[in-house]
Amino acid sequence: MSKTKWPYVKGKLNLIESWCRDGYIEIEIAKKLGISMATLSNYKLDHLELVEALKRGKEVIDYEVEQKLLKRAIGYEYDEVTKENVFDTLTKSSSLEVTKIVRKHVLPDTTAQIFWLKNRKPKEWRDKQEVEMSGNLNLIKVKVPVWNENE
Repeated sequence: MSKTKWPYVKGKLNLIESWCRDGYIEIEIAKKLGISMATLSNYKLDHLELVEALKRGKEVIDYEVEQKLLKRAIGYEYDEVTKENVFDTLTKSSSLEVTKIVRKHVLPDTTAQIFWLKNRKPKEWRDKQEVEMSGNLNLIKVKVPVWNENE
């Protein structure tokens, strides 16, 4: 019977949570822990605290990405700050000083809007629309003349 690494993994729950926040996926986390993906999956089945650590870490980064996607979809403004090295002749020292601030506007991104709407309102925005038809379909039998070369 093999020795379990669970005590080691349990001691790393805070680190696992932070790895999720950093964007690592579970297979990468397993590798960082020195265990297989199968072992990580088994630990998730047996240890709720691992599942919760993974979930907490993923929720933080998912929320952040969602906010950035929304910001990109609707556009935003920011200040572009230009700094230059300024030399002070009295003190004979130089320092970075703000020389210009320009307010910039980033236009809304159509791709981000489409992605957002397809995921948030799939019935209205999916590419494939389903149409239902009700009522009777009356078929009419039509005789089609057949052309015969021998005639």
